[in-house]
Amino acid sequence: MSSANVYNVTEWSVGNPHEDIGAVINSIIADIKRRQAVSDLHEGGKPGAVIYIPPGDFRLRTQVVIDISFLRIVGSGHGFTSSSIRFNTPPDELKQWHEIWPGGSRVLVDIPDGAGEGEAGRAAFLVRRAGNPRISSVEFADFCIDGLHFTEARHGDVENSYRNGKTGIHVATANDSFRITGMGLVYLEHGIVSHHADASTIDNNFIGECGNCIELRGMGQASKISNNLIGAGYDGYSIYAENFGGLLVSGNNVFPRGRSSIEFSGVVRSSVTGNRLHAFYPGMLIFSGNCSENLVSSNHFLRDREPWAPMMGYNNGLDDQFGLLHLNGDNNSVIANHISETIDTRFLKPAGEKPVIIRIVSGRGNYVANNHIVATTEAAQASDPLNSDCFATQVEAILSTRNLAALEVIAVQVEPQSSHNTILDSGSDAEVQLDRSVNAFRGTPAPGQGGVPN
Repeated sequence: MSSANVYNVTEWSVGNPHEDIGAVINSIIADIKRRQAVSDLHEGGKPGAVIYIPPGDFRLRTQVVIDISFLRIVGSGHGFTSSSIRFNTPPDELKQWHEIWPGGSRVLVDIPDGAGEGEAGRAAFLVRRAGNPRISSVEFADFCIDGLHFTEARHGDVENSYRNGKTGIHVATANDSFRITGMGLVYLEHGIVSHHADASTIDNNFIGECGNCIELRGMGQASKISNNLIGAGYDGYSIYAENFGGLLVSGNNVFPRGRSSIEFSGVVRSSVTGNRLHAFYPGMLIFSGNCSENLVSSNHFLRDREPWAPMMGYNNGLDDQFGLLHLNGDNNSVIANHISETIDTRFLKPAGEKPVIIRIVSGRGNYVANNHIVATTEAAQASDPLNSDCFATQVEAILSTRNLAALEVIAVQVEPQSSHNTILDSGSDAEVQLDRSVNAFRGTPAPGQGGVPN
């Protein structure tokens, strides 16, 4: 049975969705508002609507502005494919490719320079509404938002800059129960930016090759970032949240090129559990701004070096003294994580210094226990600059466990500004640096010691 509240962009009477889907969706939203003008009609009145984007390419030249609740914009496939690999592939090889652009239900962000100010100005989808109640239950599902090209010349090839001023989804005002699921976002400077989120769900998306992937800004509570495949650029956030309480970050697979894998500022009473995190740089997990009472448990952290020749010249600017886990705040628990660092000592910075795995910079009452830290070194294999097979190069690097030797590290370093912490079974006596007069410590037994040290 058809419904007046279900729209197909290819069947709407206003505009051409292939030339400017933004203008078409704005016209549909205007129709929804015209037809659903009464706020209380038979204890209902504004059920909202579904806007369907079928498979195909739809250029977006006009920003979509969403100011109604209960709107679902849905496609039939997230259509992600790697643009970074394409732009770093020799032209002769590219001629043999089966396809070279993302597909599915694909929105091509083509908003012109100068269309608006700030991140919101060139966002494909801008959600914004003042007044009460907060805008609620807006959903994005199962389509691709493609930023097409990076444009800022920096550090070499422009297509590796991660800069173009484009944002996929920008939520500018307080919101409740939003859902972003099954989406593909690629080649955007900012994938998802959401301000003042309450009970939001960002689940099962593929957000890769974006300058920044997920940013929860302003303040928020009781939300989840789960089951996503994520990979930001070398100076951007993969997952970032500020001034948040009750955030669940779980089951994500975070790819290695982001400046950080997870970064919190002023986040409290939240959980980071069961994620697989891979990084080419220090600073995988960063807590700043007095993050407190957070749980970091049962995650797998892997840090190694960039193996793919086109991206070897980039980094996040941090040295290995910064720590893979860099913590500021009180009463956080870091429990039962597996942390692997495998890197040729030639690439450690500063040279000759032991890298730091967990660094507690400030705060008190933090609990670090039963973390398994595996630190190894292996002579780096030379990458063939003519080999454009990013997949094979990276997989071979991850799977390489032969000819490894132990790498000396500082497993846990507690700075003098931090006290009353408890460090248990997360490094031997020689691998943990802290003031034992103001912190509690029990070292991991070394082979040959027999029992647990006193």
